[in-house]
Amino acid sequence: MGKSQNIASNQNLTNKLDDRILHPWEYLEYRGEDSRTFIDKSKGIYLYDKTGHKLIDGPGGMWNVNVGHGVKEIADAVYEQIRKMPYASPFSESTEIAAKYASRLVKYAPGDLKRVFFTAGGSSSVDSALRFVMFRNNVKGLKEKKLIISRHNAYHGSTYLSASCSGKERDKNNFDFANNLVHHISSPNPFRKPDDLTDEEFCNLKVQELENKILEIGADKVAAFIAEPILASGGVIVPPKGYHKKTHAVCKKHDVLYISDEIVTGFGRLGHIFASENYFDFTPDIILLAKGITSGYVPCGAVVISERLMSQLDNKEKVIFSNGFTDSGHPVSMAAATATLDYMERTNLLDHVKEVGPYFQSKLRELTDLPIVGEVRGEGLMAAVECVGNKDKKDPLNLSYEIGSRINEHCQQLGLIVRPLFSTCVMSPSLIITKEQIDDLVTILRKGIELATDDIKKEGLWSSSSN
Repeated sequence: MGKSQNIASNQNLTNKLDDRILHPWEYLEYRGEDSRTFIDKSKGIYLYDKTGHKLIDGPGGMWNVNVGHGVKEIADAVYEQIRKMPYASPFSESTEIAAKYASRLVKYAPGDLKRVFFTAGGSSSVDSALRFVMFRNNVKGLKEKKLIISRHNAYHGSTYLSASCSGKERDKNNFDFANNLVHHISSPNPFRKPDDLTDEEFCNLKVQELENKILEIGADKVAAFIAEPILASGGVIVPPKGYHKKTHAVCKKHDVLYISDEIVTGFGRLGHIFASENYFDFTPDIILLAKGITSGYVPCGAVVISERLMSQLDNKEKVIFSNGFTDSGHPVSMAAATATLDYMERTNLLDHVKEVGPYFQSKLRELTDLPIVGEVRGEGLMAAVECVGNKDKKDPLNLSYEIGSRINEHCQQLGLIVRPLFSTCVMSPSLIITKEQIDDLVTILRKGIELATDDIKKEGLWSSSSN
């Protein structure tokens, strides 16, 4: 048997073994048939498949491999912690490594957000924050103040309560949600604003929508507003300037807590550990973290809570915060988080992002000369390229086989993975990416879009005359 036959045989065996896995967001009709890319190893910004094919990791894992793949000092820190002490119960004990890390983390946090509750990941961070808000209101005697406002196109997780806050319609099929607890307002997407509105007018309209929703429900019943500074999985939607500061003012006016979901925007993606205050000029009541906190090396999440909120619960009799996880403050996760922060500080990675982020955005925006590219948007090292059927009408390019997936297939053959979301391609590469690597990424992406455009032309699914 030749080398190519061996590779094919091994791939077939791997595919059969993979059928034992129920993957996230998997079409069940294709289970066991979907042709997945099997990643064998990784280094820096690159992934290598089972055949040795080198791929730029365009999504940076899942928004999370912030310091890049294969950082030895993080791997060593995890190894040493496992050897020293792999686990200690967060319920009856504490660990020095968790205590020290929390103390370092809050030094970066804005305002009085100084109390940290560790979780197992992003969804459990969202869920824990919402439960804390309801718990706090119960302790204060605000028994009816329990409802949550979120936004369409938001993504906040996959636990029952966090998924209920998510506003991506595609994720809603055949699942149940806590619809009695969560209300949604529209996405603040400037690309879809009416042509007769300025950005400021559009911003004010969206802010007013939030206040109207609070008044409609009743301020005495609304507990919190949860928002990503940039709607990440919803298509990298960057709200108009001033949106967060103004929505925060509305929340403060009506005694509604503001939860900033920084699971994607935190830990350097916008050039700051916390982006809420430093990038968007507002200080929330609670900030949520995960993903980049350990750079994806091991699972971890955190809820950072205002001391003002905590002080309202101090010295209350017989009050127990009965929420937590087996892996809260897991010592191995704390080792990875500590090493990640060490690496970011030692390499001045935040300054690097501030330097290459604008270059990344400007190079991607050159793709708007392509006939199917309607908009390129983003901030820092997160961006989206949205394809449209007609640039004037800004209509999404909806096909039986989404254009984003077509582009990704061509890009993978050329050496790049992108994250396809229907008619949009999302990129969030590791923060260590260089300008030269950005050039490579954009060159491949351009070619992938051109090849996908040729495909849909040949299939009669799109015509340049429609533009």
